[in-house]
Formats: sequence, C-alpha cells, structure tokens
Amino acid sequence: MELDAVSRSYKRWAPIYDFSFGKVSESPRRRTATHVNARGGRVLEVGVGTGLSLPLYSRRVEVTGIDFSHEMLAKAREKVEELGLTPVKQLRQMDAREIDFPDETFDTVVAMFLVSVVPEPERVVSEMARVCKSGGEVVIVNHFAREKGPLAAVEKALARFENTLGWHSDFSIERVTGDPRLEVVEQAPMGPGGLFTFLRFRRR
Repeated sequence: MELDAVSRSYKRWAPIYDFSFGKVSESPRRRTATHVNARGGRVLEVGVGTGLSLPLYSRRVEVTGIDFSHEMLAKAREKVEELGLTPVKQLRQMDAREIDFPDETFDTVVAMFLVSVVPEPERVVSEMARVCKSGGEVVIVNHFAREKGPLAAVEKALARFENTLGWHSDFSIERVTGDPRLEVVEQAPMGPGGLFTFLRFRRR
C-alpha cells in the first residue's frame, strides 16, 4: 500500500463508510469495545476512521483516536459532538507509523480493520507497542489471508488491486505478530462467518 493511494481511498470511502462497512463490522467492534471497557484506563484507537466505535466506549475509559484521513476524522468529530461522547478526550490527525505520544502512555492500544490498509504495517504495530504501557494490551481486529481453499485464491487475485481497493486482501497474520515486545495471549475468530480475527497481545 502506498500512502497517496491510502489517502485517495479514505477520501472516496469517507462519505459512505458507515453505511457500507458499518453493519459488517458492528459485532467485532462491540466485542472489542466491551473488552476495552472492562480494562478501563487510557485508550488509544489507531485508525479511528469515522468513529464507528466511539459510541461504544464507557466512562471507565479515556479515549484518544488518531487517523491519517482528515475526511474520516471530520465524520468522527461530528459523532462526538452530536452524541456528547464524553469518554473521547481527543481526535488527532496522525500517521500511525509515527505516533506522536511518549513511550508507555496508554493502558490499551486498539486497531480495528487497520493493519491491512496502511503502508508498513510492521512499523505501525511497532509504534503501537511503543506507546503501550508495560503489562498493557495491544488489540488488533482484522481480516487475515486464508492459507487454502477457494477464498484464499480470491484473496490472492484481488491483491494486485490493493491500491485501487484501498486494502490488502492477501494480508498475512505473521506481519503483525513479530514484535518481540508483544506476546499473543488470545486469537479468536470474529464477525460474520469468522471473517475477522481478534488478536490480543500483552506488552512485555
């Protein structure tokens, strides 16, 4: 994924993102937010997008959301204002490869449906690990490539169009599990037909 392609894709998707992707992702978002709320504390949502998850956070957490797309963030800010979402403390435009917060700032760092749509996902995960407190959690929800079967062939065929589609269909889970600071403590299918995977890491 190239950064300018990602930017163009976000601009195209922003007006219709909630309608087109909102229902498909609703169940995984709710499950993830429930887990985050139970933990409490300071939360960073990387790739907050149009803010679909923001109404799901409780008063037990203080949420900071970041996204590269100005268009997506504008939609998120509208939700915060219209719904009076007090757990949301700030929304900032930021490149997830260079997160502008000090080391070990957040109790939980979350990325939902992000890692397969950004350039250098390994670098993004490294930044997520850096800003997560020792003993804290990094949570990633995403679709990962299947190893075999007809859908695996479709994913490989679509991969050549990633800059047009705005996401990498043939995305390997190994690309987000290599940071030595992060230990996988849970991996579970989520969403319709197990389309997505819930990955929970503990920060060493």
